[in-house]
Amino acid sequence: MRFLNTILEIVFPSKCLACDKKGVDFCLQCLTLCPPAERESEKWIFPLYDYRHPNIKKSIRLFKYKSRKRLANIFAEVLYYRILEELSDLAVMENFRHVILIPIPLSRKRYRERGFNQTELLCQKLVALDKNANFRLEKNILIRPKDSEHQARLENRRERLQNIIGSFAIKNEQQNEEKIKGRNIILIDDVTTTGATLSEARKTLKQAGAKKIIAFTIAH
Repeated sequence: MRFLNTILEIVFPSKCLACDKKGVDFCLQCLTLCPPAERESEKWIFPLYDYRHPNIKKSIRLFKYKSRKRLANIFAEVLYYRILEELSDLAVMENFRHVILIPIPLSRKRYRERGFNQTELLCQKLVALDKNANFRLEKNILIRPKDSEHQARLENRRERLQNIIGSFAIKNEQQNEEKIKGRNIILIDDVTTTGATLSEARKTLKQAGAKKIIAFTIAH
């Protein structure tokens, strides 16, 4: 697969979807020029960009559904510095330290269809950037045993809230509850719309004893 990707890169070299700069799928300059998320969300959820912007929507769809995994590098870079900015305030004001990073999981069916979990890949890139050990990754605590309908296919908030109820659980509950009890957690997802997915994940972790939970997403 790596050899095939190398051949494809030679024949069809990557270029920025916005400015055609060669060697990247989306360059940092074009990404940072995209409008920030301005629609209202829960105070504990921190989205970066407006999903309605064509380049943001296209890049996220390429990342999730077309296996443009290299986009994780640029997304993680902007997420990382936004996380550090928020942590600098929380560490002082709310003792938000010794943080656990948890990606929103996929169901087994969704994972088989896609071949990877985009939020887990984002978290791996974030950890690679985190030279000062601000957080550690725990990718096997929160699971998604229920294969619910795609949230994006549901039109109204009420349907989304009903659809996501009971979707998450703690893997090896007794063992992992010890890992998260009293701990501060950052959830990572690609997109938030109504916040239903993140809220349900947060509820599951809170019931397992987590202390304070915040979330970051690429877009809203």
